[in-house]
Amino acid sequence: MSTISASNKFFSTTESTFSSITTTPPNFPKFPTFHPPLFPKFPPSPHLITHSSRKTLTPLSSKSSEEGEELSAEPEDEWLNKLPDKKKPLYAHSLPCIEAWLKSLGFYQSKEDRAIWLVEKPEWHAQLSLDVTDLYIRYLKSGPGNLEKDVERRFSYALSREDIENAVLGGP
Repeated sequence: MSTISASNKFFSTTESTFSSITTTPPNFPKFPTFHPPLFPKFPPSPHLITHSSRKTLTPLSSKSSEEGEELSAEPEDEWLNKLPDKKKPLYAHSLPCIEAWLKSLGFYQSKEDRAIWLVEKPEWHAQLSLDVTDLYIRYLKSGPGNLEKDVERRFSYALSREDIENAVLGGP
């Protein structure tokens, strides 16, 4: 019989039987102890919370509004130029391309939820939602028109961009 010691475990070996015995040193606590943090808590900094690497361009005066629109449209135009063929399914489009496409259709992104897009047409108002598996459009009864209730439609990302665009812009 031989005994091997490694990191507080003892293994005894006999012909074909292996057994393991775990021992706890007498100085070692059986339960974890919680110690005070090594570093004191820092006061919250608004700069850390609100810091964003996303750049937004906002015109400061009406004189520069045309320049501001031109500057903010450049990245959008870049993604519009990268759009796959309109016959390709929507799942073949990157998210920045889909966002640029929605903006080109008159949608704007919700400030509360980045997956929600809103549009206000003269005949109807709608809320578009980019879900994990489907695109949802809800035509709002609170908008113009005479809807009795919100009308919701669901479109698979397997449909072409052209089909989704025609269906969405067709209204309720």
